Amino acid sequence: MKAIRRFSVRPVLPESLLPLQELALNLRWSWHPETRELLRSVDPEGWTAAGGDPVRMLSTVSASRLAELAADRGFLRRLGVAAEELRDYLTDDRWYQQEGAELPRCVAYFSPEFGITAALPQYSGGLGILAGDHLKAASDLGVPLIGVGLLYRHGYFRQTLSADGWQQEHYPVLDPHAMPLTLLAEEDGTPVRVALTLPGGRSLGAQIWQARVGRVPLLLLDSSLAENDPAERDVTDRLYGGGSEHRLLQEMLLGIGGVRALRAYCRITGHAEPEVFHMNEGHAGLLGAERIRELGEERGLDFDAALRAVRAGTVFTTHTPVPAGIDRFPEELVARHFGPDAELASLDRDRLLELGREPEGTAAPGGQPPAEGQPRAFNMAALGLRTAQRCNGVSTLHGSVSREMFSGLWPGFDPSEVPIGSITNGVHAPTWTDDAMRDVRAGDMSDTELWELRREMRERLIQEVRERLRVSWRQRGAARAELGWIDDVLDPDVLTLGFARRVPSYKRLTLMLNDRERMKRLLTHAERPVQIIVAGKAHPADEGGKRLIQELVKFADDPRLRTRIVFLPDYGMAMAGFLYSGCDVWLNNPIRPLEACGTSGMKAALNGCLNLSVRDGWWDEWADQDFGWEIPTADGMAAEDPQWRDAVEAAALYGLLEEQVAPCFYDRAGNGGPPPRWMEMVRATIDRLGPKVLAERMVREYVGELYSPAARAHRELDAEAARELAAYVDRVRREWPGVSVDHVDSGEEPPVLGGMVPLRVRVALGGLDPDAVQVQAVTGRVDENDTLADPRVVPLKPLGGADLEGRWTYEGELTLDRSGPFGYTVRILPSHPMLASRAELGLVALPSMDVEQVPEHEAGVLLR
Repeated sequence: MKAIRRFSVRPVLPESLLPLQELALNLRWSWHPETRELLRSVDPEGWTAAGGDPVRMLSTVSASRLAELAADRGFLRRLGVAAEELRDYLTDDRWYQQEGAELPRCVAYFSPEFGITAALPQYSGGLGILAGDHLKAASDLGVPLIGVGLLYRHGYFRQTLSADGWQQEHYPVLDPHAMPLTLLAEEDGTPVRVALTLPGGRSLGAQIWQARVGRVPLLLLDSSLAENDPAERDVTDRLYGGGSEHRLLQEMLLGIGGVRALRAYCRITGHAEPEVFHMNEGHAGLLGAERIRELGEERGLDFDAALRAVRAGTVFTTHTPVPAGIDRFPEELVARHFGPDAELASLDRDRLLELGREPEGTAAPGGQPPAEGQPRAFNMAALGLRTAQRCNGVSTLHGSVSREMFSGLWPGFDPSEVPIGSITNGVHAPTWTDDAMRDVRAGDMSDTELWELRREMRERLIQEVRERLRVSWRQRGAARAELGWIDDVLDPDVLTLGFARRVPSYKRLTLMLNDRERMKRLLTHAERPVQIIVAGKAHPADEGGKRLIQELVKFADDPRLRTRIVFLPDYGMAMAGFLYSGCDVWLNNPIRPLEACGTSGMKAALNGCLNLSVRDGWWDEWADQDFGWEIPTADGMAAEDPQWRDAVEAAALYGLLEEQVAPCFYDRAGNGGPPPRWMEMVRATIDRLGPKVLAERMVREYVGELYSPAARAHRELDAEAARELAAYVDRVRREWPGVSVDHVDSGEEPPVLGGMVPLRVRVALGGLDPDAVQVQAVTGRVDENDTLADPRVVPLKPLGGADLEGRWTYEGELTLDRSGPFGYTVRILPSHPMLASRAELGLVALPSMDVEQVPEHEAGVLLR
């Protein structure tokens, strides 16, 4: 029989042991080894059975063991020290508190998933792990940040394999009472509720669970309430599940409900209200709409003024380099959920729809623009970009890809000027560095000591792999008597490659199988064999990804190869730690440039693992021959044919393994000792690459480059300033059709290197005055298509007043500091001190083809 209701019974601890509850409920234990070891010592067997989750472990500790600990003065001393150390960590000034009073008083960080620890399984992959690392690094630095997300009662999914290697999904029920969570409640103990209004007189209510991530509170909204109808109760059932309406309701709850939960938390706890709102991807995009509603109802701002105020204090981070990675909803579905009888009733629904509307010509996930006459989709990334004044990608290359991808939102501007910057992701070293490596600086150990340490970590990984593989084969139906071969799986003295990540097609799980005979030779080489550990989950709806997994599993099932290549199901944070620490080489072979960042190789690097990767994501900017190897990317015709491209890049991968990676690992320099060049690379990876990939570096950059400017703009844009800026934007948009460049004159003298080109321009400004615009010359080298390369902006100054025709004359000088083809153009842009970039409004006036201008000179100056 099945229970009709489940609940968890938490233990009643003796008073002297109450600090155990405090330590267990603050997730700092997940990255603090001393606290973790203390908690484990309460009940080592229970700790293992609970998967290293102290809350679950404490719920099973016997009364006799608790009494024994309460009488153990040595344990109580250790407990007291650990509790006091945690309190100091939570209250002492840290980096942020020493940086000055101009920083934001609070930052709200919204994400659909958070990967903090396996004990709180609310993540599916890189986006969630990055969010978790962001919170942990913010805590360590003292950044006053509040995380906001959803609590999924089934999490993502647990993965097993069928007998023929097909992915099977399982959704275990998660009990929040059995996790390191507490309910947000009023002073009288009443749980706080937030509610959304749905069409047809329905409502969607949610309670708010709190997790403590060191100093950072994380608020998770949960719709599993008895007062909700069954459909609404299941809104937070699972991560990235359901159809369009289900996903829209999740994102309404995250964005709109999340802001309301945040307000309740600050009211109850006295926490400072956020000055900056950070959207980690477009899933939280509707938080901007809720804040527009707040400013309208509470401060009397109209839609345009409220939008300007919201934008000033909002940051948007995009993680996807492809349209298929963006949530898009039919406009009619979105329209049905907003308006007089639904949510955000006080807002102009048409204006709200405009914020998420895709620009003309935007490709759908399949690559085709919408058919003529069909409405464009409501695009959550477009919504995020239009409601945030500061936006970024997650690596230098991804920033460039994002500027191209979203350039349609800023028509008339070259992609290089699209206002999307980049901050390269980082990883939280205390979480991802193995305890054995935590205090290691490569220079403090001899080659032999470091080599032996790396071998010990490899051996631990192999033991973990064998245990997990045995469980997997039992789940696939194998009898125990059939599994003796698992004792010989992998060898602690063999070069070990790791490949673990989500399994969308662009990550190319099976590129290594492109030439199977060559791969078999690599795995079974008599003198320099390679062994590979593979893990990853395909989205439940991704049949193509599941086929890739099955293909890899069937290859690994070959009795001749299965001791050298392994697929481990149910990849998650617990497994990842073993892989990052125990592998020698981390393999990454996506289709360039489709990997936004890809942080798994960073985590491996913290443990002295070398990278073997396509130059994509973070590896594109930090690749170095001392840190690993670059897999060449196919170009020309090969890049246009997927099969040819994969064949070319797979051949390059095999060649690197055969000719460089394996020889480097097995070169014992004639004395049987550690391989000298390999050890040089391990040391360089730990000492030189390690500091670059840290989440602390990343969060400091967010504070300096995005959060601080956003907080200043938020403070400056009070209600009056917001109205003034909105009026300016409205006036500029109305008058812009009358703005034009009418005449360009660059003088008569042929230009020479080191000289000046005097420039005089006549422009029409419609009903605007010169204070509302900036007239610029944009100059630089030109290619064969007259495209400006590395352009430089030269502001031009007005000369006198308007002429009888209402036109203004501007002038300036262009410095000729380079010989060869040289060109310029002239443009007019809106100008206001509260605009964060010259492209912000997406308005630019350029010379038309028939603008009166001086012909180009023989010296090669192109007057464009």
